[in-house]
Amino acid sequence: QGQLVESGGGLVQAGGSLRLSCVASGSMSRINKMGWYRRAPGNQREFVASISRSGSTTYAASVKGRFTLSRDNVKNTVYLQMNSLKPEDTAVYYCAADPVFFSQTGSGITNWGQGTQVTVSS
Repeated sequence: QGQLVESGGGLVQAGGSLRLSCVASGSMSRINKMGWYRRAPGNQREFVASISRSGSTTYAASVKGRFTLSRDNVKNTVYLQMNSLKPEDTAVYYCAADPVFFSQTGSGITNWGQGTQVTVSS
């Protein structure tokens, strides 16, 4: 059995930056796709970004150009660099892993981290 452990959330002013990290251990350390979802209060969970082991990335339109997802396969870690943060980016961010597919809401994904809070003040 493996697990995903996130770190790096916090409070930042609008326009600022944060970097989230997610370390995969055990059976998840070689899983193909890793990435992030987020859930804001009162909203449905939504896709943020994903990356394959080969480095191919996909981003939600709302974060494209501001967020960058990278992966270190030696350290089994993905990094979400978030720049030009906006108050609407405030949410709990969840690391996820799946062999094949990241849906818009994360349905079907069974590998999740515990979540890390990101709060962007205006």
